[in-house]
Amino acid sequence: MLAPILSPCVPSEAAPTIPPAATASPFDTLDDPADGEEWTQEDLVFVHWRMLQQVEGLCDPKCPLDEKLDTLRWIFTEPDKDELPFSFATCVRIVACSPLSPIPYCGQVDVEEMRDRIRANLKRWLDQSLDRYPEWVRQALLSRPDWVIPQLSRHPQWINEQLKRIKDEGDLFA
Repeated sequence: MLAPILSPCVPSEAAPTIPPAATASPFDTLDDPADGEEWTQEDLVFVHWRMLQQVEGLCDPKCPLDEKLDTLRWIFTEPDKDELPFSFATCVRIVACSPLSPIPYCGQVDVEEMRDRIRANLKRWLDQSLDRYPEWVRQALLSRPDWVIPQLSRHPQWINEQLKRIKDEGDLFA
């Protein structure tokens, strides 16, 4: 199993610290390419590892719903995109098999098995997240996800603005 990354909600041992170079924005070097540093193999493996850490947010009820939905779209993307450089499948393969990985070597990992494990816990995780919202938000998401999800994609603060509006103006249907 991929150490702390893909075993969400299981306390990990000491997580690796982020080297100072990894906290710099990749856009810092865009002004003058001659000043930019080349990315090392270790840097690239580390970026894939950081992307996989998003999976941990799925089990955190406080993680914003739009972030969870983005992570789920990334994990459960179309199979023909699994070979793209920063797909979920590629990140799992690189982090699991690279000797430069910040986690212990895992070897080949079945990406579909990882997706199945996430899928098996997903209802519980989403229920815990939705419990934080008023009933109308839960009902809207469950009954009309095709309408709510684009709202959140376009504007992540949409639910907060609706809650504030109802608080200020009152609920017309209450």
